Amino acid sequence: MGTATLSLIPETYVELPEQELDERIARAKATLGSRLVILGHHYQRDEVVKFADYRGDSLKLSQQAASRKEAEYIVFCGVHFMAESADVLSGDHQIVILPDLNAGCSMADMANLEQVEVCWDELASVTDAHLVPITYINSTAAIKAFVGRHGGAVCTSSNARKVMEWALARGEKGLFLPDEHLGRNTGYRMGIPLEQMVVWNPHEEIGGLSEDQIRQGRVILWKGHCSVHQRFLPAHVEKVRAQYPGIGVIAHPECRWEVCQLADEVGSTEFIIKRVAESPAGSRWAVGTEIHLVNRLAQELPDRFVVSLEDCGCLCSTMFRISPQHLCWTLESLLDGRVVNRVSVDTETKHWARVALDRMLEM
Repeated sequence: MGTATLSLIPETYVELPEQELDERIARAKATLGSRLVILGHHYQRDEVVKFADYRGDSLKLSQQAASRKEAEYIVFCGVHFMAESADVLSGDHQIVILPDLNAGCSMADMANLEQVEVCWDELASVTDAHLVPITYINSTAAIKAFVGRHGGAVCTSSNARKVMEWALARGEKGLFLPDEHLGRNTGYRMGIPLEQMVVWNPHEEIGGLSEDQIRQGRVILWKGHCSVHQRFLPAHVEKVRAQYPGIGVIAHPECRWEVCQLADEVGSTEFIIKRVAESPAGSRWAVGTEIHLVNRLAQELPDRFVVSLEDCGCLCSTMFRISPQHLCWTLESLLDGRVVNRVSVDTETKHWARVALDRMLEM
């Protein structure tokens, strides 16, 4: 399993003024030089992501960090499962740090290893169909390792269709973890009818399904979701179109099926950024994803009109936990010879998680 030792930020960092924080972070980063690489996920706040050497989604960032062989320290400004993935893909000489270990992911937490093992055994007791597991990158290293051991693969929001096609070509059924919305949206775009995608609820006996539902289902979707993307509703699409006639609606595939059906376009974070950036000047977009990314697009592309699909804004509260104070403390601790908030995955889990990741990358 992954291990981490929680260190708490000293009070002296909490009240530091913004300018002093910026100066100290920049100074520590410069002093550490090539020994350090800072990763910033797209959903991070601006005050943090501006110090990142690389900005991107979780898999892309982990791969970039692994390519920086000279870096001893990988500081991942993201959430826990991302730091685990970086540790799985990085070299033995590299140390992965999450500035605040309380930065988790509600979706990843919705599928733990014990629940998935129970599900697997209960499905096998109902059907003898060959079942191939798929896990979204937004899952714990333990779940990725489970999938690796059982002949499955990891997927991202960009390649979920390709991985699901691969899984269903190898087996009669797929088990998709842990985001039911990404699984349903992907399967539907492949032509799988909604009634052939059933939802396994780990908190109910036999997943809350009948034996007939399990036998007839082609894809078993895990009952999990992203707390940010779950908030977008069909009513938000209707409201934004009424408010801004002709606006383009683009949604992340972690959104509900009903929202994705109403959107003009659906795609990953990288797809959203590319699509909006490459659209003509004067284009207008309502974007269904995390508010920091939406606001950043609006700031960086002033000749486009970019708003959130839901005007109250959808903030990833766990991503928001990584603050400039945490980043400053993390870097200055390294200067003092101390590693705080290291994330480390044990050898066995790392091996099988890497198998699941490699199967995806080979596609």
